[in-house]
Amino acid sequence: MATKAPPRIFSPTRRLALRRRMLRLQQHPDAPRYLIDDMVEDVLERLSFLRFEPKTALVVGDYSGTLAPQLRAQGVAVTEADPATGFVEDSPLDAQGPFENFDLIASLGTLDTVNDLPGAFVHARKALAPGGMLIASFLASGSLPVLREVMLAADGERAAPRLHPSVDVRAGAQLLQRTLYADPVADHRHVDVAFRSLERLAADLRAQGLANVLADPGPPLGKAALERAREAFAAAGEAGRTVERFEIMTLSGWKR
Repeated sequence: MATKAPPRIFSPTRRLALRRRMLRLQQHPDAPRYLIDDMVEDVLERLSFLRFEPKTALVVGDYSGTLAPQLRAQGVAVTEADPATGFVEDSPLDAQGPFENFDLIASLGTLDTVNDLPGAFVHARKALAPGGMLIASFLASGSLPVLREVMLAADGERAAPRLHPSVDVRAGAQLLQRTLYADPVADHRHVDVAFRSLERLAADLRAQGLANVLADPGPPLGKAALERAREAFAAAGEAGRTVERFEIMTLSGWKR
């Protein structure tokens, strides 16, 4: 029986282009990295709390370049990969290459835009050694609530697809169970950031690889709609600053 293909929500071409642009923007000395910094810190805290000392690790998506050196300082042999290099998370990992028998796989900020999320978790589990652990962090349901309201206000009666659908904690926990991870854990935390303008928020999203990669991204905002968006964004804040929320979900589990 043929398996049903996953829905094509995200454009792989747009995803690749956005990721490569993000890496260029991250070369700037003042590039925002608050989300990836939070994810890296969380991985290290989890490993310390669990007293888990992996010998080998695959780190996916850490554009800050900080997690791998810290793991190597602990004696871990680390392989790094990024979607910008053509690494496809929801396709089978190369069983003949380096992507197998890892004690740890840390995927940071990339799995929220793959079309086959269950497939990505299955392939990650296959790449783990027995007793290995997956830690996957990405933006979750509840992220960017202000921007979502702003875009609705801008579009008026003809709302367009502009922000990504996202996974909540309950669905994340079910995903771990469905893909046969042992001792699954799903939790979330938030990061609140204040912005002076809608343009500043948009720039931060681009620089952190969080812009629109939907297969159907919708039409661009016209001048009138953009002005409505700016006004709605300012009205949502106080004293010239509007606080936006980023919900980060972390899913972890073991291969037994």
